[in-house]
Amino acid sequence: MLIDAWRLAVGTLTAIPVRPLSRVDRRRAAAAMLLAPLAVLPLGLVVVGVVLAGQWLGLPPLVTALLAVGAVVLGNRAFHLDGLSDTVDGLAASYDRSRSLEVMKSGTSGPAGVVAVVLVLGLQVAALASVLSVSWRGAVLAGVAVCLSRAALVVCCARGVPAARADGLGLTYTRTVPRAVVLLVWLVVGLLLAVTCAWAGLPWWRGTLAAALALGVVVAVIARTTRRFGGVTGDVFGAAIELALAALLVGLS
Repeated sequence: MLIDAWRLAVGTLTAIPVRPLSRVDRRRAAAAMLLAPLAVLPLGLVVVGVVLAGQWLGLPPLVTALLAVGAVVLGNRAFHLDGLSDTVDGLAASYDRSRSLEVMKSGTSGPAGVVAVVLVLGLQVAALASVLSVSWRGAVLAGVAVCLSRAALVVCCARGVPAARADGLGLTYTRTVPRAVVLLVWLVVGLLLAVTCAWAGLPWWRGTLAAALALGVVVAVIARTTRRFGGVTGDVFGAAIELALAALLVGLS
């Protein structure tokens, strides 16, 4: 079961090809969400490599940050950005639940979604450029942030958070992770970021602050979409990841 969950997490969250599962049940879905930060470790290593290469070549931090964020986007096929765009379009489309869900399912990006993607990517790049000022160790800090941002998924799957639709991704993944486990995961996120910050020469509390900020943003997004859509969807999962990464980088910067 653990191997199936690992394949599910890697295949869902990265562009790395894996053999598809014959069956995806709620137990495997829950385990995959818990493994998400580890499953995207290749993306974190790519970020570290891109940043170190940029620093070795003497590129400006802003250029290096843009290349690193671009590598992450390529590494997940822009899947999460698509979710961010669809979620914002749904929130902006109408206060009618059915209409909002229909807009999200259409797959096209409206003005609100495009602006959201531009702003969130811009925030990620600008904040990452600031993080990279911490010598070469900023590269490791950036890679850790990319991996830990995927812990947003356990919040989306916490018990008590309903699915917006009776079919699709949400039905299998939602309400699969106990709230105590969600809290434990984010305590570990805060601890890892604090330790990494101290190692990188930053105040340890900055990592804890970044984790708290990211968790607050994800909870706010889920609360808002639950009120508007009646629950969460796969698009909300993607939006939560992108916003969590932006919040982590802002907190670390």
